[in-house]
Amino acid sequence: MKSVFPPEFMEELKAKNDIVDVIGSYIKLERRGYTYWACCPFHHEKTPSFAVNAADRYYHCFGCGESGDVIGFIKNYENVDFRQAVEILAARAGLQVPAVDDKASEEAACRKKKLDRLRLLMRETARFYLSNLYSGRADRHLEYTAKRGLSPTIMKKFGLGASLDFDSLPEFLMDRGYTREECLESGACSETNGRMYDALAGRLIVPIIDQMDEVIAFGGRLLEKSDRAKYKNTRETVLFNKSRTLFNLNQVKKLRRAGGLNSLIMVEGYMDAISLAQGGFPNVVASMGTSLTKDQARLCKRYADDVFISYDGDFAGQKANLRGLDILKQEGLRVRVVPLPEGFDPDDVIQKQGPEAYQSCLNSAMPLIDFRIHALKQKYDLSRTDGRREFVKDALNIVREAESATEREQLLHRISKDADVSIGALQRDLDMAPQRSAPEKNEPQRKEDNASGDRKAERFVLAACLFQKPYAEGCDLAGIRFSTDELRTIADYIERGRAEGHLRPAGLFDEMSAEGELSEVLDLDLGDNLEGERAARYFADSYRLLKERGIREEIAAYRSRFEATDDAEEKREILARLNQLTKKLGLLR
Repeated sequence: MKSVFPPEFMEELKAKNDIVDVIGSYIKLERRGYTYWACCPFHHEKTPSFAVNAADRYYHCFGCGESGDVIGFIKNYENVDFRQAVEILAARAGLQVPAVDDKASEEAACRKKKLDRLRLLMRETARFYLSNLYSGRADRHLEYTAKRGLSPTIMKKFGLGASLDFDSLPEFLMDRGYTREECLESGACSETNGRMYDALAGRLIVPIIDQMDEVIAFGGRLLEKSDRAKYKNTRETVLFNKSRTLFNLNQVKKLRRAGGLNSLIMVEGYMDAISLAQGGFPNVVASMGTSLTKDQARLCKRYADDVFISYDGDFAGQKANLRGLDILKQEGLRVRVVPLPEGFDPDDVIQKQGPEAYQSCLNSAMPLIDFRIHALKQKYDLSRTDGRREFVKDALNIVREAESATEREQLLHRISKDADVSIGALQRDLDMAPQRSAPEKNEPQRKEDNASGDRKAERFVLAACLFQKPYAEGCDLAGIRFSTDELRTIADYIERGRAEGHLRPAGLFDEMSAEGELSEVLDLDLGDNLEGERAARYFADSYRLLKERGIREEIAAYRSRFEATDDAEEKREILARLNQLTKKLGLLR
């Protein structure tokens, strides 16, 4: 995006936030030659194709096409907007973010002011709930926390509070100067028939805090049986999107930075997460009771490669298709499912059997593919012949997804035992269908390019010029009619950089989005794509193709004008120009 900040500030910001140091603080980078490589944090891959160009100060993934400078990385990784990314980097470098007063900045400032007001409102709401809990009027709430075995330390760590009634929160917020619209837009309050009230009235309150340590929502737990929902969250707002949120991610982020994070434990609700944290398992996150989403899976991937799924003890029977867990696997996470006693949830294990018992459950966690077969056993009656046959049929479909022969053999032994079928018979059935193969490659995986020959030529010419290859020196981009506005923007940037004697590829991220054609152009800066005699020949052919295309388009336009006019003088001028263009075309051949 086009920055609203002064160019001098942006240059200093980027200079003081070395892109290798910043990205290296989030993911492990490996240096190869002049480039740093890693598995991309924005999509699943096994072979590193995420490159950081230290000299030109940008990153690019040759697999998914994600590109950007150091600001773009912070935006995508921390899931923040442009201004927040700038503020994070400015704080890291000890810089003061300058004030700007143009129209775009005014709009951004208004949005920021609005969001800051809502964040402050939520923070003050959390403090209000906290003060309620220890006000002497929340005996029922404290009785419940005592019943759950929650210590004062863990309650303070998670900021637990109490809602006492429907009216005191709206009154508190209005007294603090917040408008009715702000109270409702934050989600802290709701409205019915013109009456504004606490959206979580009467519940034990659990603040939901994002990875930037901001309170974005609340969860509420009823204290007695009722026809109302036992658990209730703040509705979705401009601050809170539950499909992009994981409870306790703020604490997990601190744990990772301290070097104490090897894996994540995923539970369904925040009370399970709090109980596990108290039991000595701080690496826990909760999915807020919703089905897992790709955004949540990607959040997990940013912090760990291994995820233990720790849902209720009857999880296998309830959710046999396990599509949510497949989302985690698709993002490249190693998924294991924690078996719990029937009818127990993680909190039950901690409370009734102790942390040691829960650790034993973790030690018994099954790889996802094993658990899927385990779940099938809950679906079929294996005492019946037809049940065993259906079980074998579905189980073999799962086995075909195994990534190694060893894994397949182990799974077949398990199915053989469960279904009372010989290994030989299972192997023959398995061999009846072709095995999927996905051979590993040692070089970065590139996304497929289905562009036309002309479009590929345009991208190659621009890439060679952008990265200042010797064979591209002196070529005239101004004379080429590029097929898209994006490519024309890149060409204009190159021409300006040449004129100023300072051409930096990373500067393009200040001009345009990293998606689309810019990503395709950057994708060519890999291996020997732009190097050697073959590249020089392809550049010459591409450059000639584009010049010829432009001349032919101009000839076609003049011929149309010639046919459309009756003016003799204009016809003579057009014929003269057509003669010049035809000669120019001949010189290129």
